Amino acid sequence: MKRSRPAIGPLFYFGTAAVLGLYFTFAAVQGDFGLFNRVQIEAEVNTLRAAQTRREAELSKLEIRTRRLSDDYLDLDLLDERARDVLGLVRPDEIIIR
Repeated sequence: MKRSRPAIGPLFYFGTAAVLGLYFTFAAVQGDFGLFNRVQIEAEVNTLRAAQTRREAELSKLEIRTRRLSDDYLDLDLLDERARDVLGLVRPDEIIIR
């Protein structure tokens, strides 16, 4: 009577396939290009885009102020405001309240 041995070949094949499947699933979720990392990168992109929008608005304001103080177009009110703020100038007929 022959003894029947358990089939190790198919068990090894399915075990290897299961381990590889688990590895690739883990890499797809947790890896460098996985889902979690993608969510973090998208959040960082949104934060950086918001910062870029704020910087562009700030740059636009500075360009307008620079234009208003240029030789081609001089805004006397802005010039007066800057002279008072930076140099501390005051007219003789003004009263300063602190």
